[in-house]
Amino acid sequence: MTVRRAVVALLVSGVVFGAIYGLAASLGVSSSSLGAGNSSVAACQGATLTSSYATAYDSTIPGYKVGVVTVSGLASTCYSKSFRIALVNTSNTSLGEVTGTAPSSGTTFTADFTSSNVSAASVTGVHVLIAG
Repeated sequence: MTVRRAVVALLVSGVVFGAIYGLAASLGVSSSSLGAGNSSVAACQGATLTSSYATAYDSTIPGYKVGVVTVSGLASTCYSKSFRIALVNTSNTSLGEVTGTAPSSGTTFTADFTSSNVSAASVTGVHVLIAG
Protein backbone atom coordinates (compact mmCIF):
# COMPACT_ATOMS: atom_id res chain seq x y z
CA MET A 1 0.00 0.00 0.00
CA THR A 2 2.84 2.47 0.73
CA VAL A 3 4.48 1.83 -2.68
CA ARG A 4 1.18 2.72 -4.35
CA ARG A 5 0.96 5.99 -2.37
CA ALA A 6 4.55 6.84 -3.27
CA VAL A 7 3.86 6.29 -6.99
CA VAL A 8 0.69 8.41 -6.83
CA ALA A 9 2.58 11.16 -4.95
CA LEU A 10 5.34 11.16 -7.59
CA LEU A 11 2.82 11.36 -10.42
CA VAL A 12 0.91 14.22 -8.77
CA SER A 13 4.09 16.15 -8.01
CA GLY A 14 5.29 15.66 -11.61
CA VAL A 15 2.03 17.03 -13.00
CA VAL A 16 2.09 20.02 -10.61
CA PHE A 17 5.75 20.80 -11.40
CA GLY A 18 5.09 20.58 -15.15
CA ALA A 19 2.10 22.92 -14.92
CA ILE A 20 3.97 25.51 -12.84
CA TYR A 21 7.04 25.34 -15.10
CA GLY A 22 4.83 25.84 -18.14
CA LEU A 23 3.13 28.88 -16.60
CA ALA A 24 6.44 30.44 -15.56
CA ALA A 25 7.88 29.94 -19.03
CA SER A 26 5.02 31.96 -20.51
CA LEU A 27 5.84 35.07 -18.43
CA GLY A 28 7.93 37.66 -20.26
CA VAL A 29 10.36 40.32 -19.13
CA SER A 30 11.25 43.58 -20.79
CA SER A 31 12.85 46.83 -19.68
CA SER A 32 9.43 48.46 -19.32
CA SER A 33 7.48 45.72 -17.54
CA LEU A 34 7.75 43.53 -14.49
CA GLY A 35 7.44 39.76 -14.67
CA ALA A 36 9.36 36.59 -13.96
CA GLY A 37 12.66 35.87 -15.65
CA ASN A 38 15.68 37.97 -16.47
CA SER A 39 16.62 40.53 -19.06
CA SER A 40 19.55 42.85 -19.65
CA VAL A 41 18.71 46.51 -19.27
CA ALA A 42 21.12 49.07 -20.65
CA ALA A 43 22.05 52.09 -18.56
CA CYS A 44 21.25 55.47 -20.03
CA GLN A 45 24.88 56.47 -19.50
CA GLY A 46 28.21 54.82 -18.84
CA ALA A 47 29.92 57.64 -16.96
CA THR A 48 29.71 57.99 -13.19
CA LEU A 49 27.50 60.67 -11.70
CA THR A 50 28.94 62.77 -8.89
CA SER A 51 26.96 64.38 -6.09
CA SER A 52 27.46 67.04 -3.46
CA TYR A 53 25.15 68.73 -0.99
CA ALA A 54 24.85 71.99 0.84
CA THR A 55 24.16 72.15 4.55
CA ALA A 56 22.48 74.71 6.78
CA TYR A 57 22.28 74.95 10.55
CA ASP A 58 18.89 74.04 12.04
CA SER A 59 18.30 74.63 15.75
CA THR A 60 15.44 72.09 15.80
CA ILE A 61 17.77 69.16 14.97
CA PRO A 62 20.09 70.70 16.55
CA GLY A 63 22.90 70.70 14.05
CA TYR A 64 23.38 70.91 10.33
CA LYS A 65 20.85 69.47 7.90
CA VAL A 66 21.10 68.64 4.23
CA GLY A 67 19.69 71.27 1.90
CA VAL A 68 20.06 70.96 -1.87
CA VAL A 69 21.81 67.95 -3.42
CA THR A 70 23.55 68.68 -6.73
CA VAL A 71 24.19 65.84 -9.18
CA SER A 72 26.72 66.37 -11.98
CA GLY A 73 27.83 64.39 -15.00
CA LEU A 74 24.41 63.77 -16.57
CA ALA A 75 24.60 62.45 -20.14
CA SER A 76 22.16 63.57 -22.83
CA THR A 77 20.87 59.98 -23.07
CA CYS A 78 19.40 60.45 -19.56
CA TYR A 79 17.60 63.72 -20.30
CA SER A 80 13.97 63.95 -19.13
CA LYS A 81 14.07 60.61 -17.30
CA SER A 82 12.74 60.19 -13.77
CA PHE A 83 15.21 60.16 -10.90
CA ARG A 84 15.27 59.20 -7.24
CA ILE A 85 17.91 60.45 -4.86
CA ALA A 86 18.29 58.89 -1.42
CA LEU A 87 20.47 60.02 1.44
CA VAL A 88 21.69 56.97 3.37
CA ASN A 89 23.54 56.15 6.60
CA THR A 90 26.27 53.58 7.26
CA SER A 91 23.68 50.76 7.13
CA ASN A 92 22.48 51.95 3.69
CA THR A 93 19.18 52.85 5.33
CA SER A 94 17.40 55.70 3.60
CA LEU A 95 17.23 58.87 5.68
CA GLY A 96 15.20 60.72 3.05
CA GLU A 97 14.31 60.54 -0.64
CA VAL A 98 13.44 63.04 -3.33
CA THR A 99 12.05 62.14 -6.75
CA GLY A 100 11.78 64.22 -9.88
CA THR A 101 12.60 64.43 -13.55
CA ALA A 102 16.07 65.05 -14.94
CA PRO A 103 16.41 68.18 -17.04
CA SER A 104 16.11 68.14 -20.84
CA SER A 105 19.51 69.80 -21.23
CA GLY A 106 22.71 70.38 -19.28
CA THR A 107 24.84 68.08 -17.18
CA THR A 108 23.71 69.08 -13.67
CA PHE A 109 20.45 68.84 -11.72
CA THR A 110 19.37 69.36 -8.11
CA ALA A 111 17.05 67.86 -5.52
CA ASP A 112 15.85 69.86 -2.51
CA PHE A 113 16.01 68.00 0.83
CA THR A 114 15.44 71.13 2.96
CA SER A 115 11.99 70.10 4.18
CA SER A 116 13.16 66.52 4.91
CA ASN A 117 15.21 67.70 7.93
CA VAL A 118 17.93 65.09 7.40
CA SER A 119 20.83 65.53 9.80
CA ALA A 120 24.02 66.00 7.77
CA ALA A 121 25.99 64.17 10.47
CA SER A 122 24.00 60.99 9.75
CA VAL A 123 24.56 60.98 5.97
CA THR A 124 27.32 58.68 4.73
CA GLY A 125 26.19 58.27 1.13
CA VAL A 126 24.02 59.58 -1.68
CA HIS A 127 22.29 57.08 -3.98
CA VAL A 128 21.12 58.33 -7.38
CA LEU A 129 18.82 56.27 -9.59
CA ILE A 130 17.74 57.36 -13.06
CA ALA A 131 15.03 55.27 -14.70
CA GLY A 132 12.81 55.40 -17.70
